[in-house]
Amino acid sequence: MTSRSIPRGIVLAFLVLQLFQVVVPGARAGEETIKIGILHSLSGTMAISEAVLKDTVLMLIEDQNQKGGLLGRKLEPIIVDPASSWDMFAEKARELLSKNKVAVVFGCWTSASRKSVLPVFEQLNGLLFYPVQYEGEESSRNIFYTGATPNQQAIPAVRYLMSKEGGEVRRWVLLGTDYVYPRTTNRILSAYLAAQGVSPDDIMTIYTPFGHSEWRGIIQTIKAFGSEGKKTAVISTINGDANTYFYRELAAQHVDARTILVMAFSVGERELRSVGLVPVGQLAAWNYFHTINSPENEVFVKMWADFNEQRDKITNDPMEATFIGFRMWAQAVAQAGTTDVNAVRQAMYGQRIKAPSGFEVVMNTNHHLSKPVMIGRVNSSGTFDVIWQSINPVRADAWSKYIPDSAKRTADWTFPWVCGGCTEPTFKDW
Repeated sequence: MTSRSIPRGIVLAFLVLQLFQVVVPGARAGEETIKIGILHSLSGTMAISEAVLKDTVLMLIEDQNQKGGLLGRKLEPIIVDPASSWDMFAEKARELLSKNKVAVVFGCWTSASRKSVLPVFEQLNGLLFYPVQYEGEESSRNIFYTGATPNQQAIPAVRYLMSKEGGEVRRWVLLGTDYVYPRTTNRILSAYLAAQGVSPDDIMTIYTPFGHSEWRGIIQTIKAFGSEGKKTAVISTINGDANTYFYRELAAQHVDARTILVMAFSVGERELRSVGLVPVGQLAAWNYFHTINSPENEVFVKMWADFNEQRDKITNDPMEATFIGFRMWAQAVAQAGTTDVNAVRQAMYGQRIKAPSGFEVVMNTNHHLSKPVMIGRVNSSGTFDVIWQSINPVRADAWSKYIPDSAKRTADWTFPWVCGGCTEPTFKDW
């Protein structure tokens, strides 16, 4: 066959291919991988909780790459260590977005760290998946919140303790680390308790610094408060390694679940392992526990154990929240056909997966999930037995109805409605 006999369409197709090979080799080279930012403390007081979330993201990246990656490209982790310093979180977030050009970031634990990075993500139009329960009162266009809000954890936990099934608690110690999450959560709980007719005299609030280790006097004060004839519970928003010292001092002073109940919001299976003893009978409220019996959880736990070569089989709630966020982000990227933040954001709304909790969870237009609520009791093996759970997933409230100014606020980020905390419709012409 001579060159003159080659069909004209094939020649044109060949020329088009040559054109693109000449024009865009640099763009293709720059898109060899999709970079994933991991922003968790690997040192300092919060490493006890956060370091495992770094490994959870690495596990998910490895799993996605084994499936062929996304959009025909492999995923590449970019890991930074903000070292439990809130200022460093902002610095490292800017580095990930500006220097490393990551497509998405999975990170933060405390609200102090999230508040630190929030302006950076909004300024640079980055995308953060935040995997831990928090105080609410926020809805950013650049953050997806996969942990619980107070109406998915704190309020149901207190309501349970007030019930006959929960022990009919009547006195409350609101005990937390001194930063925004405990203070705002306790403000919401105080308003809720007041609405239930609880006297201010039956509520004691105590805050301690990060890493607090001297609990002797505080436990003595709690014991005295709980000795006045009414059933007493501690609502704990203690974060980080301070929990280790807190539970050890409870044991040293012979305080157990039969005398004063502790309902923890930031202690899961992994934190209990560092205590060195098992506070049998004490409680925690989460949206997932390692011991849940569901086909999805069996796969999740096995996935984690295999990733660690069977050295570590324990999962917890923030790990599941990380799993949910990653899977939804991957689905949104595949649906959008791009990692562009604006396109992925719109594709996130309505994303749903069958989570390890055994429930189908869905991402709402307020950038928060509908997910189940669960209360677990510590057993002798140091894990939790689920003793209560919601019948259906609960839709997160970004703004609490128990705070007057917040009760009127709306969060809805669907186009063209762009509102994270307004009281009237807000529209934007993109």
